[in-house]
Amino acid sequence: MTLEGSLDVSVSDDGNDVRFAFTVHNTGSGTADLQFPDACKADFAVLDEGREIWRFTDGRVFAQLIGEASIPPGESITYDGKWDDPQNGEFTAVGELCARNEQCEARAEFSV
Repeated sequence: MTLEGSLDVSVSDDGNDVRFAFTVHNTGSGTADLQFPDACKADFAVLDEGREIWRFTDGRVFAQLIGEASIPPGESITYDGKWDDPQNGEFTAVGELCARNEQCEARAEFSV
């Protein structure tokens, strides 16, 4: 399987939140069957000059529920996250797939 990620970042007009949309594309010829160890399907991090300053999963608890998702060839699936009350600056966002059997990540530059 070949998975490629893309990450869209949008900052609210008032700068009070940043929304992330991490899309995982199956560019292979077979179905990508993803296995997740819990209810978290994707994680998001914000980097300031390479140093992590925020992570979506920090301080959150996810149901200990094994999950699965299938992405047919040529299809994609999108996972969302939100950074409430962000600080001002220039940052790099990283979206990461949390599947135990596949890896995929994407990065995007943004400013608040």
